Amino acid sequence: MNDHSTDEQSPRKLTIAIDGPAGAGKSTIASRLARKLGYVNLESGAMYRALALKAIERDVSFDDETALVKLAQNLRIQLEPTIGGNRTLMDGRDVSSRIRERDVSEGASRVSVHPHVREWMVAHQREMGAGGGVVMEGRDIGTKVFPDADLKIFLDADPVVREQRRMTQQKIKGDVAANVAAELRERDRRDRTRAASPLAAAADAVLIDSSSLSEDEVLTRIEQLVQQRRNR
Repeated sequence: MNDHSTDEQSPRKLTIAIDGPAGAGKSTIASRLARKLGYVNLESGAMYRALALKAIERDVSFDDETALVKLAQNLRIQLEPTIGGNRTLMDGRDVSSRIRERDVSEGASRVSVHPHVREWMVAHQREMGAGGGVVMEGRDIGTKVFPDADLKIFLDADPVVREQRRMTQQKIKGDVAANVAAELRERDRRDRTRAASPLAAAADAVLIDSSSLSEDEVLTRIEQLVQQRRNR
């Protein structure tokens, strides 16, 4: 009987970074990919949303960087995998649904522009992702959080397609739709022009335009890339 170590038979656990703008499908793809690979899905967006929610509850201005950093230093964020995706716990409380609401989404975009807030988040994210076996999505994962990631994806889509996806996701119709589109465009502007880690594809990232692709097609493409990295 061959007594080789199981390490020789088990594929190496990779660190996978998925970046891109709002509405490109990052969160869904990262969650599905992590489940298929048996990896941990680290949601940077959920972490910023949790901080934004804490700021709302404590009546802290999204523009007060010093106060936000103090909030972050006393904030306990846990991401618990479930069949339907991560549960987000803020100081032990399940806020998974609350952090997806519009006021928190807007707040997350605003708190994320502060350099010292991002420094704290990056350090915390690196701690949580140490050791590999991680799929992490966000806007600066491949450039800032895990610059040495085994696989970097930049998932993009036409702005009109992204706006439509967001409205479908939030079941928005009528006059409110115009506001959602405007908010998404403003968020894009902030993400791409902020001084601290602006949204941009890493030089070695694989660009995937999901405008005309289904979730399954995007997932299949990334799984092929994962297999290629494992075979190297």
